Amino acid sequence: MSYKTILVHVDQSRHAAMRIKVAANIAIAEGAHLIGAALSGISNLIYQGNTVDLGGSIVAGRIDALLADAKQALAQFNAIAKAEGVASYESRAVNDDPQGGLSLQARYADLVVLSQTDMEEPVSRIIPDLPEYVTLNCARPVLILPYAGQFDRVGDNALIAWDGSMEATRAISNAIPLLRRAKNVTVALFNPSTQYGVHGEQPGADIALFLVRHGIKVEVKPQHCAIDVGNALLSLAADLHADLLVMGCYGHTRFRELLLGGVTHTLLKTMTVPVLMSH
Repeated sequence: MSYKTILVHVDQSRHAAMRIKVAANIAIAEGAHLIGAALSGISNLIYQGNTVDLGGSIVAGRIDALLADAKQALAQFNAIAKAEGVASYESRAVNDDPQGGLSLQARYADLVVLSQTDMEEPVSRIIPDLPEYVTLNCARPVLILPYAGQFDRVGDNALIAWDGSMEATRAISNAIPLLRRAKNVTVALFNPSTQYGVHGEQPGADIALFLVRHGIKVEVKPQHCAIDVGNALLSLAADLHADLLVMGCYGHTRFRELLLGGVTHTLLKTMTVPVLMSH
């Protein structure tokens, strides 16, 4: 198993360059095709002229500005991909809103690379739920990079949050290409004794064996905590100097309202380490 197509969100935020570099490095390691997608924010209805008069100077000027922003973002993507030495890459301008457009484009990729919402960025105040929305709607693994910190390498020291759920199972399977290259992989189980009938006689043994058969060396660490699991997970990641956290994403969408589980919400709001999530 390997990643053959990697999709990275490109825009004019100050986090875009690092996001593109991380995606480029993974593409190089996997021999994958890298796609940089810039979402103009022009909805399909507006772009097709079904609801507004595109001849109006105000609307037309706004559309021109959005297209220019996307073009400039893609120029940065092309420059970084070339400088990093990516063998196969393409820039893609998509005339759609970022949430829906990225979710759709992601369905034809093996991995999506996004950034955590940074409310100091003007675009984030308009689209505050981009990583949550895409993760819950794209049916693909999403690697989310924290807005604070520098992450030149991702995945040398990986931490897996394992609770026996379908979401965690899917996340681990989707992370195998990254886990194979990791120097250290730790499987953490929080309060496993409280989950009856999930982990078997020896909690963590079955998932460890699954990973070993994929050529991944792992260490299992049962954790007993009284605080909430989200913060305990971040604390453990700091103690282990983890540079990748693998976990399931819990929640669902109802129209455009996002409903997230407690651990997922905590990680997306306060993450200090890159997180690979699957829903």
